[in-house]
Amino acid sequence: MAKESMKAREIKRAKLCAKYAEKRSALKKAGDYDALQKLPKNSSPVRAHNRCKLTGRPKGYMRQFGISRVLFREMANKGLIPGVRKASW
Repeated sequence: MAKESMKAREIKRAKLCAKYAEKRSALKKAGDYDALQKLPKNSSPVRAHNRCKLTGRPKGYMRQFGISRVLFREMANKGLIPGVRKASW
């Protein structure tokens, strides 16, 4: 499990990104890079990082399911993810 502070930081970044998205795109169109530099660092969408919705794990994230590979494997083996089952041949 990730620390609660790390999860909270990611949520804060997502909110800031949404808040400044319109302003950021307008400044980019205008080519005003000095004004872009003055926006908060965390308002940049590049700084956001995908995290597992359940554990907060930052690595091994599977976009299609929104969870980490570790949790995906556990849930798939238990049959908790519809349409997913272990391959056998």
